Parts: sequence; structure tokens; C-alpha cells
Amino acid sequence: MHAILTPQRIARLQASAQSLVARLKPWSWLWPSIAFGAGLGSFFLVDRQQWLGAALALGLLLAWLFLLSESLIGRFLARRGYPTLPRGISTFIAQMIHQETLFFTLPFVLATTVWNSGQSIYTLLVMAMAVISIADPLYYKLAGRFRSLYFIFHAHCVFLVVLVTLPIMLNLTTGESLRLALGATLFIAIPSFLHLLKRRSPGRWLAFLTIALLLSLGGYMGRLWVPPASLWMTGSAISPALDIQRRTPQGEIALTPDALQEQGLYIYSAIRAPRGLSETITHVWYQNGKRLDRIALDIAGGREQGYRAWSHKENFPDDPRGDWRVDIMTNGGQRLGLLRFHVADNPNRATRADSQIRPTGISRLHLRRFVPGQPDDDA
Repeated sequence: MHAILTPQRIARLQASAQSLVARLKPWSWLWPSIAFGAGLGSFFLVDRQQWLGAALALGLLLAWLFLLSESLIGRFLARRGYPTLPRGISTFIAQMIHQETLFFTLPFVLATTVWNSGQSIYTLLVMAMAVISIADPLYYKLAGRFRSLYFIFHAHCVFLVVLVTLPIMLNLTTGESLRLALGATLFIAIPSFLHLLKRRSPGRWLAFLTIALLLSLGGYMGRLWVPPASLWMTGSAISPALDIQRRTPQGEIALTPDALQEQGLYIYSAIRAPRGLSETITHVWYQNGKRLDRIALDIAGGREQGYRAWSHKENFPDDPRGDWRVDIMTNGGQRLGLLRFHVADNPNRATRADSQIRPTGISRLHLRRFVPGQPDDDA
């Protein structure tokens, strides 16, 4: 091993790396655009060209393996007295991979965000991180003076990599991907707080374990705010009736208490599940903030307009007046969509259930519309 890792050979490798970085730096401003284009292509081609989406995701994972191995190799060499890459070079490499990660995953996050919910805050955070990654003064200040925040920044990039790439490559459900992403984030973030254990004492051990517990609980409780990167709603509707054969909502009523008691109500949702992903989603019904029902629905991918699923509520309370909300949730607790309606005695003040399928999210950009009576290809 020592014969291979001679100081002269390591010095030559470092000189080559520094020369390569020096040549790349003038063109580094192109990298975020290339990464964003790759993410956009992966998002739209994940169904039509599955191999290409998987290949792009694999490229991102390989970049992360390089970043992690560069750090481990640097520590290995430093412990044995060998020279290592200058900090500026290693930080530049990390910056490029952070840029690639944030701009590659950004199309997935933007397209699957439920903008009338807390997910919009999380997406704005990812966008802010992307801006920091391309603003050299901010990024290098973060990497140099705020090391704990920098490690959290780094760990969150790992979270995004796992969350977005694993469903594409391994056909995992959103819940499985989320759990693995949280585990990877915790594994990466914990080392940034190991300095608490340099002086071992019960108090420092308690502080370390408390931080680890808070990170775990924060990640789990915050899953509602994280967009499901591999699933999204393409359309939704509220209707008094449904054509089961054609799977299309029908009819129109004002949502008064009498109308609900007589006819009940359908919540229709079309869910896009690329690569044939099969999941269980739930329609969770709330009245004035109080949860009343939770209805599970199995969906499968394969249809561009989304897999058509619905829940039908008939057992309304004696007094159904007020503000209602239906959350469309993944089995892992991430929100796919949100529908609101108001029930009132006065038909003019009540929401009208008009059966119109309204495109949501990325589907608003599509020219194709939901056409009643189109062939049933949900299977």
C-alpha cells in the first residue's frame, strides 16, 4: 500500500486535480443549467424512456459516491501524514455536486408541491439552497465559517438525492423512499455534532443523543411538508355522482346540508404514478379541522392523465355545516393534494360541486384535457 501511495504519486495526482479544477472553474456557471436540464429530462422521460431516467439518477448517485469517497480518502491520507487536496479544491468539488443535486431534484420538487399547503415553504427552502450553491460568496462563507450549518446543508442534499433517485431506479414507494432518505440524512448529519463527545461526560452524551432524537423526530414530523417526488395529482373534482364505468364525475349541486344528506358526495382524484408505481393513498375528510373519515385507495401507474380514484362519503354528521377539507395523502404521510369546500344553508353561500375535473400541478402545463368517456386505461 505504501509502495503505491508514495508522496510523489499523490503530489502528481493532486496537481492533475488542481489543473482540471482550474480549467473547469471558468465554465462552472453552466453546471447548474445542465443539472436542471438533466433533472427536467429525467422527470418527463421517466415513463417514456425509463432507462434514461434511471441512468441520469445513477449519474447523480455516482457523483455523491465520489464526493463521499474523496472525503474519506482525504482523511485516510491525512492520518498517515500524506498531503491532501487544498481545502479550496475539495470545497469546489463539493459545491459542484451540491449544485448538481439541487438543480437535478428541483423539477421533481416543483412539480409535486401542493402550493396551497406547507409544502410551498419546503420548496422555497430548496430553491434558496439552490441559490446559495451558485452564489460563491454565500456558499464559501457557509463552508468556511458555519461548519455545522454546512453539514446540515450537505445532509439535506443527501436527503434529496435519496428521495428522488430511489423511486426512479428501484421502483420503491414514496413511503419506502422517505424512510431511507431520512435514515441517510441522519447518518450524514450526526458526524457534524460529534465534537460534543470530544470531552466525554454525561451532559455531552445527553446533548448528543438529544440532537439525534430531535433530528429524527423533526424529519418524521416534517414529512407532511415534503413533496412526494415520485407521485403527483393531475386533476381533482367534487361531484354529487359518478359514472363508475367511465370513471368520470357527474352532476352539479350546491353543498347544502339537505343535499349532502340526500346524495352524499364524491371526491375524485387522478394520481400520476410513473413507472407503474403501485401505492395506497388515502382521502382524509375533515370538518372544521376535526378528522371524521379516512378512506384508503389503491392506485397504480401507467396512465398519463393519472390513475382515477375516488371516495364517496354518505354518513355526514347531523350538522354538516362549516368548512370541509379533504387531504389526499400517501401511505407514508406526504400530501398529494388538498380540496376545500363550504357547506351552508344558503345555496348562494355554499360551494358548488360541479364535477369539473380541474388540472393540478404540472398537468396544468399539458395541452391534453380530461375528456369524459375516454377509454379506460387505468390498469
